[in-house]
Amino acid sequence: MKHIYILLISFLLVTSCTSDLDQFPTNIASSNSLTDFEGALNAAYFYNRGSVTPMAVMGDFRSDNALMDEEPNTEFDKFGPNLIDMGPQFFNPFYSALYKAILSTNTVIEKSTDPVEIGEAKFLRALAYFKLVRVFGDVPINLSSTPSLTDGSILARQPVSNVYAQIISDLNDAAGALSTNIVNGRASKLAAQGMLGKVFMQMSDFGSALAPLQAVVDGAGGAGIALQEDFANIFGVDNDLNSEIIFASQISSSIADEYTSSEFWSWFGGLDTKSLNPVDQDLVAAFDASAANGGGTDLRRAVTINEAGTASPKYPQTGGPDHDWIEQRLGGAILLYAEALNETGNSAGALDQLNKIRTRAGLTNSTATSQAEVRQAIADERRLELAFEGQRWFDLVRTGTVDAEMGETIDSRYHLFPIPNSEVLSSFGVITQNPGY
Repeated sequence: MKHIYILLISFLLVTSCTSDLDQFPTNIASSNSLTDFEGALNAAYFYNRGSVTPMAVMGDFRSDNALMDEEPNTEFDKFGPNLIDMGPQFFNPFYSALYKAILSTNTVIEKSTDPVEIGEAKFLRALAYFKLVRVFGDVPINLSSTPSLTDGSILARQPVSNVYAQIISDLNDAAGALSTNIVNGRASKLAAQGMLGKVFMQMSDFGSALAPLQAVVDGAGGAGIALQEDFANIFGVDNDLNSEIIFASQISSSIADEYTSSEFWSWFGGLDTKSLNPVDQDLVAAFDASAANGGGTDLRRAVTINEAGTASPKYPQTGGPDHDWIEQRLGGAILLYAEALNETGNSAGALDQLNKIRTRAGLTNSTATSQAEVRQAIADERRLELAFEGQRWFDLVRTGTVDAEMGETIDSRYHLFPIPNSEVLSSFGVITQNPGY
């Protein structure tokens, strides 16, 4: 049973307004008259769910982990302007859901007097903006529950640096307000620290990333978080909110969300006709190499790709519509911490962290020695550990290894995704399109 109960009737935001920044629940009283903000907070959790599948598809199908079989979805693999045609299926619902989540968080932040509610809201607002900035680059920043469109300035896209500054501010506030205890899978201090570290890594600010990532790794046990002994026990509906999960978007088949097409588990499992054989053979080769170089086996392989090497059973079809989407787990945080250690000159410490993950996978300790070798070893491990968790493409972009890993020269304009055309048109050009689309 899911632990976040969504007050849909009261907080379902309309979608017919001119912009996703300018939406108000027309069927309830003004937020100025509210005294209980649990519903608004639950609405923010709910709307975040609509970003899950688009983010999963962007993170893996844009990379060398997965492939589309059928046009026009094959545009994910072509790195050209026609990817914009995928807007209605992926980018539009992603953009819409996250700005609705932001609007709900703004209501809580402005009006609630409960510091924990405000902390959760700031975490969720940071999560939404982090997803938006990684996908689109410059994006509008709205910090109001009742944004004014009088002059349209609220719609103007803000520089990436401004977006990250807001994210960092929100996460610092959230970390200060939330408990280390994880209650019913909701946002916690550990989740805020983990995301803060992830944000700094995305910015290549490795020194700033060290402290929050160390806090997560060192503080995990006290919060009841630990690596699962068996990699398979992280995934599947029966393992939702298991001991490795720091934060997940909780999903229930009984509550429809913003995204109405095939869900992430269907895409990865080869259950959508647009990609019946989604696994890129480059990923199969990477698992083969891992086993060959690690003692003959990689226990993650059978969990991640089927025996034929064509689809991923990581999220089993049984119970599929109820799979939670893992936003943060300890295995990923450990590898980010290893990367931060290595990039700040502590390669020995990085190897200690890396080998925790390799040991669970049934691999021998890494033989890397130099900083460059350790850097590559961590990147290789992140690919296999986090395959089909929506991370790969964004890792390639942030580490500047897109061309090397994809095996082709890709115009950097296509490191970002297209802003939904509906937003550009409805804003009368105030919201501009990304170059190349």
